[in-house]
This record gives sequence, C-alpha cells and structure tokens, in this order.
Amino acid sequence: MNKISVFIVDDHLMVIEGIRTLLQNEPDIELIGYASAGIECLRFIKDRKPDVILMDINMPGQSGVELCRDVKLQYPDIFILGLSTFNQFSYIDSMMDQGASGYLLKNASKEELVEAIHTAMKGKLFLSHDVAQTLKDAADTVKEIPILTRREKEILGMIAEGLTNPQIADKLYLSLSTVDSHRKNLMRKLNMKNTALLIRWAVENKVV
Repeated sequence: MNKISVFIVDDHLMVIEGIRTLLQNEPDIELIGYASAGIECLRFIKDRKPDVILMDINMPGQSGVELCRDVKLQYPDIFILGLSTFNQFSYIDSMMDQGASGYLLKNASKEELVEAIHTAMKGKLFLSHDVAQTLKDAADTVKEIPILTRREKEILGMIAEGLTNPQIADKLYLSLSTVDSHRKNLMRKLNMKNTALLIRWAVENKVV
C-alpha cells in the first residue's frame, strides 16, 4: 500500500514537531519533509512531490496564500491544506480562492488532521468544524435556490472540490475566460461575494 506523502511548510519548529508526533504512528501517512519558507518548499517539491502539503498562512516573506497560488500553478495535482491559528473569514477565503483543498486550525486534534489529509486525497474539500462555522456565520442567507444550468452545476461542483479556474478549464475543454465568466455569474446569481461563501452555499444546499 502506497503511503500518503505529506510535507509541512511552517516557520515554527514546535508546530512541525507537533505535527510529526501526531502523524508518526499513522500506517498510511508518511511525513517526507518540511520547510520554513516558500522558497525552500518550492526547491524541495521540484525534486520530490508530496501528495499533500500542510501550509501555514502567516509566514515571513511569501505568505501561505501566495505560496499556495504558486504551488497550484506549477503542481496542480498537489493537494494543499491551509494551516493556521487564524479563524478569520478573509484568511479562509484567500486560501480557498487559490485552490486549497481545505483549511484547519493549529489546535486541531490528531483525528481531525488525519481526516483532513484523507479527505484531500479523495479530491474533496475539508473544513474543520470551527472553520465551517465561521463560513456559515459569514454566508448570506439565500431564501430560494436559484435555477442553475447543467454547466453551472458542473463548474460549481469543481469549485467546491477545490479546483482552480485553469484546472476546470482543462477538464471541461473550455477557455479560461469562459470558466471565469461562469464563476462570476454563479456569484452574482447566488448573491455570493467570494469563493469561500460560494463553496459553503453549495455544500449546505446539497447542490454538489
């Protein structure tokens, strides 16, 4: 059985050691390395690509949001989980908008961390309980579910899976501008201001 390879990007050694301790006895997960900055991360994954990256949001120099964008552009098959002490909507939305497969807090339990990794590997979105509540509190209430076209539902499902616009365009053989237009139309039709709220609405209303 192939193990899920995990890489950590965080500038706090205690966090890295804590995660290492939580994962060391997991039979199907292997921690293959860590980095304290974006440039180290990009250098490492150039030679050895992990399945999942646990990525801190707030780092000196290049932020986790910027690094998430760069990694997903170069290596779209790598799953990224945002890892942070911040449970603010703006941070969550920024990571989701750059293609992250989930977001969890640094006080997450071992069970939650392992579940997040396995969920990401299945191509699904993972939000820890507290993070999901933050998005729920921020979401605009939609009284009636608008009618979505088949294509809109298809694209909404891919957005909810964490795929970026270029990935969606590639899968559906559409131009990038067409996918971007569909995303904007979905936000307007559903009265959503950003990607995180769009994903939350889709999940809550069982559209995807």
